[in-house]
Amino acid sequence: CCGIKAMLLLFLMSSGAAFVQRVSGFGFGIFIMTVLPYIMPSYGEATTLSGLMAMVTSLIIAIRNYRYLHWKKLFIILFTFLIVSYIAVQFVSIASDGILKKLLGGILIFASIWFLFLSKRVHLPATVPVQISMGTISGLMGGFFGMQGPPAVLYFISSAKQKEEYMAMAQMYFLLGNIFMTGYRAQCGYLTTAVLHGWCCSIVAVLIGTTLGSIVFRFVSLDILRKIIYAYMAISGIIALL
Repeated sequence: CCGIKAMLLLFLMSSGAAFVQRVSGFGFGIFIMTVLPYIMPSYGEATTLSGLMAMVTSLIIAIRNYRYLHWKKLFIILFTFLIVSYIAVQFVSIASDGILKKLLGGILIFASIWFLFLSKRVHLPATVPVQISMGTISGLMGGFFGMQGPPAVLYFISSAKQKEEYMAMAQMYFLLGNIFMTGYRAQCGYLTTAVLHGWCCSIVAVLIGTTLGSIVFRFVSLDILRKIIYAYMAISGIIALL
């Protein structure tokens, strides 16, 4: 991640990703991974940087909403995620960047269609099979693409009794998940100087985006914001496939 243009792009996209995460409770990886694979030296380093940046936003939100956290609803899906994501990260270390970028494009398109048209029709109970299923899918998406949010969000929204509980559960899940995945990626050699440099360049942007998101969260319609995000995801996915 070098050059003025790349640094400026990283700053702007990091702010946007943190903003999205703070307003909707997820989407940092989905937003930032439309750009990171093209400005970082390798795909593995892109997912590592995404996880490190997302940890900052999740930590801030999790601390503010910690009293609403229910560990019984979190433990099984998190444990499943940690196991599956480890396996997925190992696959990334042997797969080619070209294949991973194509898969990313397909996932972006699928996720945008899912959230635009289908997500509101799906309601998931807080049962063990549901947690294992969502943890598995989330682990695969997190390990491969640094975007473990969509499956987990469906579960947390359905099982939470109030929005503060949803936010606390989701952010603690993302925080702990990204901490472990950073360790997994470090073992594969992806925690490089380029990643740390990118993190230093973007940390202020993440804090700015998080702060603005907390303000906008009180006033802007979540549905409108989500539709814009999902449309952007679909366009980015098509570009990644070309």
